[in-house]
Amino acid sequence: MGDSLFVIETTYCWYIEELEDSFERIVLMYFINGIPFTFDELEDITPSEEDLPRIKIVADYEKRYSSEELYRFYGYLMQEEMHPLVFPIELENPEDLPPDYVEEEKF
Repeated sequence: MGDSLFVIETTYCWYIEELEDSFERIVLMYFINGIPFTFDELEDITPSEEDLPRIKIVADYEKRYSSEELYRFYGYLMQEEMHPLVFPIELENPEDLPPDYVEEEKF
């Protein structure tokens, strides 16, 4: 395990969609070395009914992210060529990327 590796982490948190009618929802947020880069809707990961209270407790204790904040983090990761879904990055745990992510084959 070298110093150049990046780590993918996930947690449940509140996401605030800032539109005309703002609303909040719990999402599974993905981070690269602590910087959020994408999220999955709960409907997409289909947690069990028993997991929902635990998920809400976790989300309540995590930082809330707005669409504006995620846009700024996206811009930073793109500028630094560190967005793991866009750029080839050496990851310590690539298996923790979002399940619908498919890496392009290298020719």
